[in-house]
Amino acid sequence: MSKFDEKMEVYRKAVSSNKKGALNDDLLAAVAKGLGPSIYLKDASLVSCTDQSELDRVKTNFLKKKLGMTDEAKMDAAIKAACEQYDEKMKHRAVFYYMLVQQLGMEKKYK
Repeated sequence: MSKFDEKMEVYRKAVSSNKKGALNDDLLAAVAKGLGPSIYLKDASLVSCTDQSELDRVKTNFLKKKLGMTDEAKMDAAIKAACEQYDEKMKHRAVFYYMLVQQLGMEKKYK
């Protein structure tokens, strides 16, 4: 099993335990691939909802730059909802971004 496949198993379990509804495996894999080698780096692969500067980076680097969003209130609400829904202390960035993409209906960005 490749390192990527190992990561995907971890991400699938995290999504299953923190989200209601069906897992979109293709979307999860696309989000993880989009993060590149950062998913293998301990600090870069995680999101801290208690660190405002980290959440600001998520908003700027992912929601604005990657997804092209401009609505600050909508971005803030989506981040807050993902933090509440993903109740693990150590939040995997790929899973967190996957949840944001689904909440915002931005799946088309990964097609």
